[in-house]
Amino acid sequence: MTDDLRYPVGKFHFDPNVTPATRRACFAQVREAPAAMRAAVRGLTASQFDTPYRPDGWTVRQVVHHVPDSHLNAYCRFKLALTEDNPRIKPYDEAAWAKLADTERTPVETSLALLDSLHQRWVTLLESMKPEEFARTLQHPEAGEMTLDKVLQLYTWHGRHHVAHITSLREREKW
Repeated sequence: MTDDLRYPVGKFHFDPNVTPATRRACFAQVREAPAAMRAAVRGLTASQFDTPYRPDGWTVRQVVHHVPDSHLNAYCRFKLALTEDNPRIKPYDEAAWAKLADTERTPVETSLALLDSLHQRWVTLLESMKPEEFARTLQHPEAGEMTLDKVLQLYTWHGRHHVAHITSLREREKW
């Protein structure tokens, strides 16, 4: 943990010493992320959903909608890297997506259900992969070449990161 409200679980660090146990732990985190997000928001009021998790940060509502947006992209990136040779992926403007009308108007439950379904599919894909497939790569225009092992670790961190935005806000506000 850290005192930096932007990174309540710390910044992402890739561990290149990947083992089968490391991957299984990542799979478990992908499997558990939707339930962790649901637990983080359980019982919140409408005004609490519209509270920023930090000064100048996104609201809880924006965070909840952002996670499936981001993880949908990650899931597609996995499939691209598994079916194409070192594909160049397209980044997206997360902040602009968070400001679109669907983020404000869509019930949070819709994104929670999407996260549930998406992660079921993603775990099925992950568990079907051969160890050597995690060495497959994709090209990110800003981050450069990334292996699927790195992408997996990044998105397991990402889920924890955003859940912690909400849970740390709840702790600070005593919700």
